[in-house]
Amino acid sequence: MDHLRRVWPVIAATSLGLISIAEAPAQPYPSRPVMLVSPFGAGGGTDVLCRVIAEKLRGMLGQQFIVENRTGGGGNIGTEYVARAAPDGHTLLCAPDPVFSSHLLYSKLRFDPRAFEPVSIFARFATVVASRPNLPIADLADLMAYARAHPGKLNWASPGTGQTSHLLLEAIKAKANIDIVHIPYRSGAEALNDVLAGQVDLVAPTLTIGLPYIRAGAVKLLAAASRKRLAAFPEVAALNEAIPGVEADVWVAIAAPPATPKFIANRLSDAIAKVVGTPEVKARFAELETETMATRPEQMQQLAQETSQRWGRIIAAAKIKLD
Repeated sequence: MDHLRRVWPVIAATSLGLISIAEAPAQPYPSRPVMLVSPFGAGGGTDVLCRVIAEKLRGMLGQQFIVENRTGGGGNIGTEYVARAAPDGHTLLCAPDPVFSSHLLYSKLRFDPRAFEPVSIFARFATVVASRPNLPIADLADLMAYARAHPGKLNWASPGTGQTSHLLLEAIKAKANIDIVHIPYRSGAEALNDVLAGQVDLVAPTLTIGLPYIRAGAVKLLAAASRKRLAAFPEVAALNEAIPGVEADVWVAIAAPPATPKFIANRLSDAIAKVVGTPEVKARFAELETETMATRPEQMQQLAQETSQRWGRIIAAAKIKLD
């Protein structure tokens, strides 16, 4: 028994040492070029932000960070590609928040968007509600009054069923008890183009995309769908002033494949925080009317869950399914 008492601390210390070795990184990260997969088209708001971050990470971490667009399936094709990639941090997902709630819309996904290893939410931008210029309404109050006086007469273009713009409409309809017809398009550009042409009444683009048209007077800005009024348009009401709880800020995040080691997620999160804190990135995001963020992995996990819960209630109430 005395012999066991003497030997056990040595065995325990050796075991703990082996555990520590197993948990430590076998080699520096990153050890080769890193691919950031953007599941939507090149040139869009998310894609532009991902490329800004990739360029700065390249200089900070000593390896190339290359953005690759893998589009289709409402973002599911690129997202699945990353979900099935090796969990070594050399293939990452750079995507807006709807991607992380896709299980609410698709019951037959071949991956679980909740299983990604969270890294960081690095940007947030506002969605706005705009109308064709000749629609006889001037602001949010007019919109609510017109919709109540003319049920089913207004229509709303979106980039597709289940997209943030569509879910925002369903939230407005449910909470304000109004009837507006949804018209889904294949892309945000097509939806916006038909409003610019005066063929559709309403649209809800991100401010990043809609700003040039608003400033040119090609569309009328009726409301901000953000948490508060926009700094660029302080005179324009936020939706939640008239309809409490309705907002549609979009956040953009980087995530790693499921089972990626925590030290990789933490290293990336630290680097992203430094990147978005640089004057160059702050200035570039400001040009795009985008707020910089820098969440820790656990904060991203919490915000993703809260976002899914919020949209999940709308999706369930409107009975939206895409398969």
